[in-house]
Amino acid sequence: MKLNITVDGKAYEVDVEVQDEDHGRSLGGYIPPHPQSSSAALPSAPAAATPVANGARGPVAGVNEAKVCRSPIAGIVIKINAQIGQQLQANDLLLVLEAMKMETNVTAPVSGKVKDIFIRPGDGVTVNQVLVEFE
Repeated sequence: MKLNITVDGKAYEVDVEVQDEDHGRSLGGYIPPHPQSSSAALPSAPAAATPVANGARGPVAGVNEAKVCRSPIAGIVIKINAQIGQQLQANDLLLVLEAMKMETNVTAPVSGKVKDIFIRPGDGVTVNQVLVEFE
């Protein structure tokens, strides 16, 4: 059986062979490797990042929660329409995310001037990750 999986934002096509029906099924969780099987090395998760700005990834400390836009889904940043210093109205298009070959428009939650953008095109983002901060 062929499956498409994503690890750390990278898509992989894998072949899976079911050997025993007694192992059950799990979605969205960790499945420990079978002790007798040889596991293929997968890329490890990136190290925790320090708070940064202007396109770098990582947690963001000290942001005003009422003035940020967070990611509604996990996905890949396809396009950023906003620029630092740009004045936007609520519901203006900020950026486009892609997940499972579907694009999602992310709009400004508030009106204001863009103070900082914490992602770049091609970055993988998680649910609730801070994407943009407003003044």
